[in-house]
Amino acid sequence: MYMYFVIIICSVVLMLLLLKIYIKSTTGWCHSQVCLKGKTVLVTGANCGIGFETAIDLAKRDARVILACRNEEAAKEAVDKIVKETRNDNIVYKLDIISNEKHIDILINNAGAGGLGNTVSEDGLLATMQVNYFAPFLLTNLLLDILKKSPSGRIVNVASMVAKNAKIDIQKLNEFKGDMEQYGRSKLCNILFTIELASRLKDSNITTYSLHPGVVRTELCRRMPYLMRKITNFVIETFFKTAPEGAQTSIYLAVANDIEKFNGQHFHDCHLVERYPSCNDTLAKDLWIKTEKILKQY
Repeated sequence: MYMYFVIIICSVVLMLLLLKIYIKSTTGWCHSQVCLKGKTVLVTGANCGIGFETAIDLAKRDARVILACRNEEAAKEAVDKIVKETRNDNIVYKLDIISNEKHIDILINNAGAGGLGNTVSEDGLLATMQVNYFAPFLLTNLLLDILKKSPSGRIVNVASMVAKNAKIDIQKLNEFKGDMEQYGRSKLCNILFTIELASRLKDSNITTYSLHPGVVRTELCRRMPYLMRKITNFVIETFFKTAPEGAQTSIYLAVANDIEKFNGQHFHDCHLVERYPSCNDTLAKDLWIKTEKILKQY
């Protein structure tokens, strides 16, 4: 009985180690040396995790980087860290972007949250949907005129592979059905949003892409209940990507040359991947129309 138990434990450990080796070996890296001098990049949720690492990389490329974060104190601290590490002092934190910016070349909708349960925002929207989908949808549309001033604007939407098996009823976007289902639904919305946005902007100078960053060691789980957060973070920190690794596809889509032909497509590990079965043009269009109706009241 004892030996049987030992064999099971060893087998589990071996499987996890093999999983870790596989994830590390398949992690895509952005090898582009593109300089972004003269470009302005806006990164949401840039005070920590993937967003922070994305901002650092783009700052090293001499871009002017705007951090859009909810917590002003955390944002200012992130600005100081980025300036110190990159020696690029053209890093700013802003809330009022529309009235102050002449142009933005790259928008990276990175901010996200999980484990919010059925929490409802002050606007009466499920917090997970508001943070992960409604907010970037609204921000992007508000910034389109500014992005169109760029010779080649780009919009990058950070989604997730959990969207692959997610289901969506566009008439019930604000109905809670469990944490993981809600999170997957919000990320599916990101991908569908990207598809329809690309269609609407096909005759413009703007291209847009969505991506799965991988399972990453970030602060995404910081709002989960204590025990769940500890267990989740242990697994993630032990076996999955670091924040710099998770940022690679965002960076790639921000700087890579000759990807305009993939407008509206989805990426993982710096490579194009097939559309998920649930992602189609009709659903993307219907979701857009429904989202506009929901947001018109705010």
